[in-house]
Parts: sequence; structure tokens; C-alpha cells
Amino acid sequence: MNTITKTSPPLTIGVFGAGRVASALVSALKAAGHYIVFIASRSPGPAALLAAALPGCLVLSMEETAAALPAAEVYLLAVPDAAVASLLTTVSWPAGAVVAHTAGALPLAVFETVPQVRGGVLYPLQTFSPGRAIDWSAVPLFVEAATAEAEDRLLTLARSLSRRVALLDSGRRLRLHLGAVFASNFTNHLLGVAQALLAGAGLSFELLHPLVQETISKALAAQSSPFEVQTGPAVRHDAATLAAHEAALAAEPAWQELYARLSVSIQAAAAGS
Repeated sequence: MNTITKTSPPLTIGVFGAGRVASALVSALKAAGHYIVFIASRSPGPAALLAAALPGCLVLSMEETAAALPAAEVYLLAVPDAAVASLLTTVSWPAGAVVAHTAGALPLAVFETVPQVRGGVLYPLQTFSPGRAIDWSAVPLFVEAATAEAEDRLLTLARSLSRRVALLDSGRRLRLHLGAVFASNFTNHLLGVAQALLAGAGLSFELLHPLVQETISKALAAQSSPFEVQTGPAVRHDAATLAAHEAALAAEPAWQELYARLSVSIQAAAAGS
């Protein structure tokens, strides 16, 4: 595990985006002492709110970035994955600029269309939501870059934010992102389904809190895999309970199908262990 390294002097940063990731990054960059030169966004309102807490920070429209760009040591693209490719080809990048996206599933090769920049990746493995405080010192940050100079600068930036910094190539980062979607996004969706099912019976979601906390705690403590601590009717092949549950989901065919597919997956994982 790394230690957080204070960057002296602080880096100058240009940020593209004003959404969840950009907002969290701007807060972390400010706390680490870096100077944010500008925030560029298609949404001027959110960008202006972010910039208001940053002395001297400019708010730029995308049209302005196509004409000229203020100098910065790192440009961070905290925008939706689908927006990165077009953004790269429309912005007027200074020659040799270090430009990094923050996406988990987007390869470094996306920068091949702009050979004048030194492309890179600064991927934070975390979920971000408004109003949620994040301890950036514990967030794993993964770096990849097209040149040694860009890699060194992005590592310096990452180490000023987090104790957990590592190099990771595009292929393994995609696999990591895929795992994160299962662990975070799909889990959250299933919790939402559970809450809705309880609400339909006039029951509080809070009743599930101890169960959810123990499930996650037990899975994280498992010696080899969470599969080894799987419980429930599917893993014990309780056909009567499985049938009763699927019948109870008759009014929700999408959830009924999801229940059946997850049960089959649980049984297959158990059979392969």
C-alpha cells in the first residue's frame, strides 16, 4: 500500500465535465492542494457551481474549448464514456498535453485519434453520488499512459489523492470494471428490487439492513470466494421454496425471470466448486 504524497508545487488541472465523477474529483483535487484552471462542460449551471468554490477557476463552454484551451499540466476528462471520442477530436489541445480519461471500460487506444496529446487514464474504482462524502485516501486509483512522461505525471497526481495507486493496462481495467458492475451496480439494483417487494407488503426496507450487512461482511471475509459462503434456497436446491417464490413474482415477470436466472447461476457456481 502506498502513502499519500504531497505534490509540491501543486499541479494545474483542467477538468472536463460537471457530473458525479467530475464533482467528486474537483473536491479531491482541491483538498490535495492542486489548482484547477477551468471546468468545461455542456452544462454551465453545474460547472459554475463547482467553479464558485475554486479561486480563479474559469467556466468554459465546449465551443470555447474548440477555439483555444488554457494551459494546464493535466487535463482530466470526467465525462460519459460515449462522449470521450468526440471530445478528443473537437477540443483544441496544446501540443504535448497530458490528457487522461477516468473511465473503467474505455481503452487507452481511444487517444490514437489525437497523436498530438499524451494520452492516459486515471480510473477511480468507486461509486459517486451527490451528497456522499468519499474518503479518497482509500479509493483505488489506476493509471495507464501512452508515454513515460504522462505516466509519471498521472502517478504523481494519483499519489496525491490516494494511498492505493497502481498501474493497470486496458484489458485488465475492463475486467476490473466488469467486476465492479457486478459488485456495485447489480447489487444496488437487487437491493432496490428487495425494497420494492417489501414495500408492496407494507414492510420497511430497514428490516433487511442486518441481513445485507452480514452478507457483505461475510462475502468480504471469505477465504477464497464469496461463492463458498452462499446460502439460500437455490444453493440447497429447495425446489418447493423456489417454486413458491417464482409464483409470488407472477405480477413482475422481469423480476421473476431474474430470480430464475440467478438461481440457476447460483446452482451452477456451487456445482463447479
